[in-house]
Amino acid sequence: MLKKTRIAVLVSGGGTNLQALIDAQNAGIIKSGQIELVISNNADAYALTRAQNAGIDTAVVSKKELGGDQRVFEETLIEVLMSKGIELIILAGFMCILSASFTSKYPKRIINVHPSLIPSFCGKGFYGLHVHEAALEYGVKVTGATVHFVNEIPDGGEIILQKAVEIKDGDTPEILQKRVMEEAEWKILPQAAEMVSAELAEYI
Repeated sequence: MLKKTRIAVLVSGGGTNLQALIDAQNAGIIKSGQIELVISNNADAYALTRAQNAGIDTAVVSKKELGGDQRVFEETLIEVLMSKGIELIILAGFMCILSASFTSKYPKRIINVHPSLIPSFCGKGFYGLHVHEAALEYGVKVTGATVHFVNEIPDGGEIILQKAVEIKDGDTPEILQKRVMEEAEWKILPQAAEMVSAELAEYI
């Protein structure tokens, strides 16, 4: 039996992508990795409740509580990750940009899901509903989601998986956001987590 890759999921809000990962782990879709820790920068994030309900350890690391200093925030994050022996980090709606100093410590070990087909509607300022507003405003007929490795450039790392989602007449940003989550994000994020976990497990 191969050793499982130890995973931490970083969250900021409701945790729907986290729930998709937990469900995928329970269903055996994620079998080469194990979610050991959920970290939030927001103590009120419902994602923490989801993690606790699933019996997963949680931690809160708030940049605001640490005086707003990015370096101290990232050093604290690293301490928490190291204390759990984390080998793969999954960003699932984590509303903090991580610096090159942080990402360089985890090359090809941080993945993120973005709600568009990169390179469209990505980079600085494109997060949450803004992405779907931009897609509808531009009039594209197809959007989707992308899972990519994280580097120092927002949404700039190597693409792992993408899935397209059709835009329909009458879509609002909220309706489109829900469809992209259900049809793309919740499917490809667990698939990518398994792919990367399986690869890492060979070297651990």
